[in-house]
Amino acid sequence: MPSPARFAGRPVDAVVFDLDGTLIDSADDLGRAANRLLAEEDRRALSMAEVRRFIGDGARVLVQRAMAETGPAAQSEQLDLLTSRFIAHYEADATVATTVYPSVIETLDQLRAAGLRIGVCTNKPQAATGAVLQVLGLAGRIDAAAGGDRFPVRKPDAGHLLGTLELLGVSPDRAVMVGDNEHDAAVARAAGTGAVLVTYGYARTPLDQIDTDARIDRLDALLKLLGLDAGSIVDNTGPRP
Repeated sequence: MPSPARFAGRPVDAVVFDLDGTLIDSADDLGRAANRLLAEEDRRALSMAEVRRFIGDGARVLVQRAMAETGPAAQSEQLDLLTSRFIAHYEADATVATTVYPSVIETLDQLRAAGLRIGVCTNKPQAATGAVLQVLGLAGRIDAAAGGDRFPVRKPDAGHLLGTLELLGVSPDRAVMVGDNEHDAAVARAAGTGAVLVTYGYARTPLDQIDTDARIDRLDALLKLLGLDAGSIVDNTGPRP
């Protein structure tokens, strides 16, 4: 059956989402884990503004930035150990304060009802990604999730998004990547998908300086971009392989 969704004149069979800053607001829990680690190292705590600037490149880079911001930078071998401790702190309390952004659940449900495949491509570690999706009620709405350690590369390397699309069984020219920062736009361009940015996430680069096809203030605005709305969607989901 032809896809009912179109973007920039092309049919769309899949939408791939970033996680932190796009589907969920996880800054409080990430900040809590980072500050527990810093306290163990006799460092000062990060402010939430600092935490939000450090999100988006994976756990190791977040820890690296946190250490450099609060004292001497961590060396490579030390950074590996610090990252492991940070991940342990985070996974122990990953969903205490994390919330799903407004309209996310409804948007995912309508995309699935239209028959689109749904993926997540995030630099968050795979185990934490799976746990967070499960607890927040998103796992059953996602067909494939690829964390930052699932493949040998991660965003903004095209291989991360291309690997996610392979899991979905969809070619890049029939997919759209939706994220909140410069890496999400860059990986979309590198992989050859459409690129949409939400305006409410953790971008470090001003949004008007990021090369993207569209920007949206709420996730449900994506439905209009794809030519879908609640009145026109017929449930085409059926069994999924």
